[in-house]
Parts: sequence; C-alpha cells; structure tokens
Amino acid sequence: MASKRSGTLAVTGDPDADRLLNTDPLALVVGMLLDQQVPMEWAFRGPSTISGRLGGLDAAAIAAMDPVDFETACRTKPAIHRFPQSMARRIQDLCQHVVDHYDGDAGRIWRGVRSGATLYDRLVALPGFGPEKAMIFTAVLAKRMGCAPAGWEDHAGPFADGQPRSVADIDGPDALTAVRAWKKAQKAAGRTKQD
Repeated sequence: MASKRSGTLAVTGDPDADRLLNTDPLALVVGMLLDQQVPMEWAFRGPSTISGRLGGLDAAAIAAMDPVDFETACRTKPAIHRFPQSMARRIQDLCQHVVDHYDGDAGRIWRGVRSGATLYDRLVALPGFGPEKAMIFTAVLAKRMGCAPAGWEDHAGPFADGQPRSVADIDGPDALTAVRAWKKAQKAAGRTKQD
C-alpha cells in the first residue's frame, strides 16, 4: 500500500527503485531487511525486483504465496540477495507479521507513532530486525521519511548524528560514496558502524 508522502532516500542508482522505496512502506521495510551481507544498492533494489516479478508488493499476497514459488521469484537472476533462499523466508515472515499486526499496511508500523521508544519497539519486533537494524531504520524514518517522533534520537543511537555512517544518511550518489568511505575507514581501524 503506497504512502502519499515521499521520502528522500536515494541509494540504488535506479530512480524507479528509489521512488518505490520512498513511496511504498513495504518496499522500504523489505529493503532494510535485505541490507546485510550485500552492497546497499543491491539490498534496496530488491523490493523493486520483487515488485516487477510479482506485479506489485502486497504483504498479504507475499505471506500467502507458496514458499517455493516465492523463493523462485527471489532466486531468479538477478537474485535479490546473495542468500535468496533464506531471505525469501525472512521476507515472507516479515510480511506475515505486517499482516498479523498492521492489517497488511507496513506504513502503520510508524504512521502516527508519537514516541521514539514505541517506534523502536515496533521495529525491533519485526522478523529479521535486530537491535542495530532497528536503530538504523529509526534513523532512516527520521532523516529520510519525515517520521521523527519525540526521542527518536535516543533510539537511533549513533545513527542519529551527522556522521554519514548508514543508509539513513544517503540522499544521492555523493552521500553513498561518503558512507562507503566512512565504513571502509572504520573497518580498517577495527571499528564498527556504531563507534
């Protein structure tokens, strides 16, 4: 279900894929889910790839799909992830959670939320989202999507600052380059994204 509000995330290098992320909450959540062990552009392009193969993104339809059929849609080249089989299962689990808790509307995860604590608690409860992913996604919502409930900074931790350290800081190619350079420097120094 598309949102009327459009965000400012520009990470994939594909205007159509970025537009989908910025207007379809399910695409944004699935992109964040996929953002591990692959380049950010690849992860966040995944929702557009799935949408093209399925004729759209619908949490209830994805949750109800035969797992083998959905895995095939995720695995077909170009695959949505380095590990398409496990990610297909995670996406279906995530979609089932959205159906069970938010009537199939991923935007309800954050729409109307008034506190950073509530937002973070909802995000960390999503299948496939651990504490760091929930912190980063809190920052994505605040910095790129205009969803900045009171106290969000406390729950985004270091990802709330001005340092270009995560996808939350990417609004174009220059920002992507800056985030990538910062991550490389952190890795070389033996530090994490949170340091």
